[in-house]
Amino acid sequence: MARSGEDKMSGLQKSAVLLIALGPEKSARIFKHLKEEEIEELTLEIANTRSITPQIKEGIIEEFYQLCLAQQYIAEGGIGYAKELLEKALGTEKAMSVIGKLTASLQVKPFEFVRKTDASQLLNFIQDEHPQTIALILSYLSPFQASMIISALPPERQADVAKRVAMMDRTSPDIIKEVEKILESKLANLVNQDYTIIGGVDAVVEILNAVDRGTEKHIMETLEIEEPELADEIRKKMFVFEDILLLDDRSIQRVLRDVDNNDLAVALKGANENVQAAIFNNLSKRLAAMIREDMEFMGPVRMKDVEEAQQKIVNIIRKLEDSAEIVISRGGGDEIVV
Repeated sequence: MARSGEDKMSGLQKSAVLLIALGPEKSARIFKHLKEEEIEELTLEIANTRSITPQIKEGIIEEFYQLCLAQQYIAEGGIGYAKELLEKALGTEKAMSVIGKLTASLQVKPFEFVRKTDASQLLNFIQDEHPQTIALILSYLSPFQASMIISALPPERQADVAKRVAMMDRTSPDIIKEVEKILESKLANLVNQDYTIIGGVDAVVEILNAVDRGTEKHIMETLEIEEPELADEIRKKMFVFEDILLLDDRSIQRVLRDVDNNDLAVALKGANENVQAAIFNNLSKRLAAMIREDMEFMGPVRMKDVEEAQQKIVNIIRKLEDSAEIVISRGGGDEIVV
């Protein structure tokens, strides 16, 4: 049976309609995950999109939902599992159509078999491998899995592996396959043939945010000696201003004692409502009113100034955490003993 006009639209056109339908707030969150050229193309397409019938809009939203559903099923149980569930829900023809649209996304991700393995068991497989091999594998794991493994490595290897994760850029499919063969992977032949971008500073930041404080301190202290610029870049990303929500009220009050009021006002200009509420709830009514007044009368503020003010506060938080005056609720091995 023929579908409505969305079948004749390009992927870019459908994406533009979907973003319009989702609204500016959700679309802005999606934009954060796109490349600059993709954002430019979509922005231009959105600007050029005129009236769309409700039928076409609903059809595109339904197609997007089906693709998301298929990807979820694949992640849970593989392509065969996804096909079986989609056939029950959509019929054989429609199920194959949805699966066919996913193309590269259907390739089993490298080390997919490892992601479903208990971290303690996986450690036995890889602890004696070369640090570069361990770094490659950790780059494909969830931050939680990777943090457990890197915490269990000998201290002298932890910083080396973290450094290699951070510096990893592009890895040849042949190398990935070879590593999978070493781990006796039965899924090696399904690796995507395109070069895969993995690792990087963001990857190691996610891992370090999940490990216990002792492991993190050891890795960072070692990197500060061996790779000071890399250590500085990692440290700046490890605790962002919005993470102030991870602090309890007592800790927030302690931080605010060391914060310049002007810096606080500028920092809050670019903060979301939850962060603002957390700050104002821990200020006296008089000081909160004064900060609000300063924010109102300072007018528009450059994003660069907002980021600098927020970074000053983040630096204060990190300093207080290092001196054990405050505790950041961060998972891993940090436990509060009472």
